[in-house]
Amino acid sequence: MFIDSAKIKISAGNGGDGAVAFHREKYVASGGPDGGDGGRGGNVVFQVNGNLSTLSDFRYRRKYVAQNGENGRGKRCSGRAGEDLVIRVPRGTLLKDAATGRLIADLSSDEPQVIAKGGRGGWGNARFATATRQAPRFSKPGGMGESMELRLELKLLADVALVGYPNVGKSTLVSVVSEAKPQIANYPFTTVTPVLGVVRRGEGRSFVMADIPGLIEGASGGAGLGHQFLRHVDRCRLLVHIVDVSGSEGRDPKKDFQVINTELEKYNSDLAHRPMLVAGNKCDLASEEQINGFRSYVEGLGYEFFPIMAAIRYQVDPLLNRIDELLSKLPPVRQYQPEPAPMPAETSDDNKVSISRRSGVYVVEGEWLRQTMRSVNFADADSLRYFESVLEKTGVIDALRAAGIHEGDTVSLYDFEFNFME
Repeated sequence: MFIDSAKIKISAGNGGDGAVAFHREKYVASGGPDGGDGGRGGNVVFQVNGNLSTLSDFRYRRKYVAQNGENGRGKRCSGRAGEDLVIRVPRGTLLKDAATGRLIADLSSDEPQVIAKGGRGGWGNARFATATRQAPRFSKPGGMGESMELRLELKLLADVALVGYPNVGKSTLVSVVSEAKPQIANYPFTTVTPVLGVVRRGEGRSFVMADIPGLIEGASGGAGLGHQFLRHVDRCRLLVHIVDVSGSEGRDPKKDFQVINTELEKYNSDLAHRPMLVAGNKCDLASEEQINGFRSYVEGLGYEFFPIMAAIRYQVDPLLNRIDELLSKLPPVRQYQPEPAPMPAETSDDNKVSISRRSGVYVVEGEWLRQTMRSVNFADADSLRYFESVLEKTGVIDALRAAGIHEGDTVSLYDFEFNFME
C-alpha cells in the first residue's frame, strides 16, 4: 500500500541526573565530593533512506522515543550519553509541526537532521564544591528532552511528471522509457500508486519521470484518487500532459486537456506557469483529422505537441529529446525552506511559576521547579542555601512579594513547606 502521509510523536531522551557522592579511600581523610555528571539524552535524528518509497513503516508505530542519558556516578564518573534514535524516511519527506503546520525540515538530501534534541546531563555535586562549601550534598537533575508531534508528508522528487486522465497511457510510457514496471490494464485507476522511472539518455545523463495516477475532474477537491497524489506534482520541474487523441474512452480530448489543467491550477496556481509539453497518445486509433485538430488546438494555446504511440514506442524519442533539452535549462528540483520557529517572548518562560493562595498558604508551582527540587537535599544546610539562591535568581521570591506575602506566611512548593522570612 502506498502511504504518503503519517502522524507520529517523537521524544528525545532526558539527561541523566548528576550524582551526590564523596571520595572514600583508606588513609585518605576528607576526600571531598566526587559525584559525576549525568549523560546527555539521545537526539531524534531523521535520515533519508534511498531504498524506501512510502511512509508505510509509520502506519502502525506512532511513538518514537530516544534513549535517556545515564545518571552520574561516584569517582567523578559521568553517565553515558543516550544513543541517538535514527528514523529513516523516503527521500522527499516533509516534516511539519502537527499542531501549527509549520514546515520543520525537507528531507531531500542525504545529510541527517536533528529534529528533537536530548536533554543536558545534570551536574554532579563535585561541580558545586567551593572554598566555603566543601561538602555539597546536592546535585543538578538532567534536563528534559524535546518532544513534539509531527506530520510526515511525502512529496516525490522527480524531474518530469506525467499528468492526464486515467487510461491515457502514462504508465505505458514510463514502462517503455525506463526500467519501471507498473501494472498496466485497460480500465481506469489501474495505477493506484505514483510510479517513478529513471530515463537514461546516454553520456551519463538521465532524469526521473513520475506517473501521477488518478486525475479526473474534481481531483483538487477530493474526487477519484487524484487528491491523494496531486502533492507529488509540486516538485516537478516539467509537466508532460498525456492525452488520448483518439477519444477511445468516449471522451473529448480537448475537454480532457482543459479539465486536467484546471484541476492542477485549482490545487496550486504555480502549476499553471510550470513548463508543459503535450503528448497525444494512441495515434494508431485516431484519424489524421483528429490528430491535426488537437495539434492546432494545443499549439494555439502555446504548447508544443508530440504525437506518439507509447505501446510501440513510436515517435517517443523526439519527446524524450525535447524533455532532456528543457531540463538542462530549468532550475533543479524544488526544495522547501524550513519555516522559522515562532520568536520567543521578550520575557522567557523558562523560570515561569504560578502562585496561588489556598487556605492562607502560598502555593508555588512550575515544571522547572519540580525538576530542580528533585536534586535538593532538604536535610542539608548547604543544599538548602543553594536552593534559596536559585529561588532568588529565578525571581520566585520577588513573585511571592508581588503576590502580597508577609513574613511568617507559609509557602508550599509541592511536598516542601517553609515559612517566609525577609
